[in-house]
Amino acid sequence: MKKITAILLFSALLLSATAQDIHVNLFGGFANYNGDLQGKNITLDQALFSVGGWVSYEFSNKLMLRAGVHYAQINAQDKYQSNPLTRLRNLSFATNILEGHAAGEFHFLGMQERIISPYIMAGVAVFHYNPYAYAPLPAGNKVYLRPLSTEGQGLTGFPDRKPYSLTQFAVPFGAGVRMKLTDRIGAGIEINYRKTFTDYIDDVSTTYVDQTALLTQRGPLAVQMAFRTPELSGHTSDPYPPNNTIRGGKAKDNYYFMGFTLSYRLSGGSSGGNGGSGWSGGRKGRSRMGCPVNVW
Repeated sequence: MKKITAILLFSALLLSATAQDIHVNLFGGFANYNGDLQGKNITLDQALFSVGGWVSYEFSNKLMLRAGVHYAQINAQDKYQSNPLTRLRNLSFATNILEGHAAGEFHFLGMQERIISPYIMAGVAVFHYNPYAYAPLPAGNKVYLRPLSTEGQGLTGFPDRKPYSLTQFAVPFGAGVRMKLTDRIGAGIEINYRKTFTDYIDDVSTTYVDQTALLTQRGPLAVQMAFRTPELSGHTSDPYPPNNTIRGGKAKDNYYFMGFTLSYRLSGGSSGGNGGSGWSGGRKGRSRMGCPVNVW
């Protein structure tokens, strides 16, 4: 009985100490991408929204481990690009992104006894997407693009063009700054970029495929969504491009989030995790109000 009591007591103390190192984090802000329909690397042009949440654990004074999810919407349209030839292509897309990630944060100055803590982050992620666009006829109909094989993916006669997967890996990396508002609550800003291994987030990657093959195997809607120049005034009679005419670039598509974070420490007080060396720190270096005395 004494052994069991000792084990239970030790377990309770361990869980209590661990809880003081755990933070629940919320994120809200903008989402965007760069690829064939968005030439700028980082911009708010055509940006939509992103929300997310993660749980983080203080592994040490400078290292925090995190795991969580993001949900975002991204879109882009050729008509907003600066290149006249790209605007003439007249393609567009949108997609929802659901992502799970695990990463580490490195806080340069440490998290003890400091109000402001800048950091960098990097890790791994898995995300799901499904690009779509809106057909001109019938007007406004939402059309998912992957089943149409707009660049010949999966068509007979094009063995080198395989259907792309809608679930992909990515490498997230970024930077942020966190500020402690109270012993338990913090707020900050963060920008994190996702390097992907697909060029089909926007359904644009290589060249136009033979019109007859596309029409025969996928139907007239596929032809309509693959070549959208005739929707522009003055170009209604433009012919479909010959097979292997350039449609997109070879660079991979990437996406990113920019926004604000709100953090809540599950347990606070003067006896922080890691022997009083957690985010809220021990009593050393603290004012009588219990606040950190160092900004940097």
